[in-house]
Amino acid sequence: MRKYLIFIPNLLSLVRIILAYPILLYFYIEEYLISMGLFLIAALTDALDGFLARTFNWRTDLGKVLDPIADKILLIGMVSIFWINGYIPSYVFFILVFRDTVILIGAAFHMTVYEVGSPKPNFLGKTTTFMQIIYFLSILVEIVFTLNLMQPTYHLLVCTLCLLSLISYTINWLRQTNELHSNES
Repeated sequence: MRKYLIFIPNLLSLVRIILAYPILLYFYIEEYLISMGLFLIAALTDALDGFLARTFNWRTDLGKVLDPIADKILLIGMVSIFWINGYIPSYVFFILVFRDTVILIGAAFHMTVYEVGSPKPNFLGKTTTFMQIIYFLSILVEIVFTLNLMQPTYHLLVCTLCLLSLISYTINWLRQTNELHSNES
């Protein structure tokens, strides 16, 4: 029975992917409280799948790919719907989407060309994802409760973290590429 438990983190990542559509749909039809509740559940699945994978060593090759894809689907969906509806400035949308797109393409390139596993998320990458979740949750709370939480500082903080994270991933990829090339010679 225990060998089947290893797939729980993968199931939680799948739940996050499945929840992305209703979260965005409920936001679109202006059922913001439902959208916020579902987003909170999705955020908790992200925390729980990582905790279970690390604590019980329930890591799988599928999970190494599925978890970041689930994050990207949810976060790109959220930033898109917020931007389309005028809740975030254009520069936030473009920086967040640019970062995630470059990371996806870079990871796919390295996995394909160099036949290496999926890149391990670093502390800055995890912090950035966490802050994006808090940022999006703050926007939802602001909408639901008609508060004035979002300040330009929050936008800049999330964008700065995204850019620093992208730089960090790029440096790691370049380092990994140099190591792979030096091992070939």
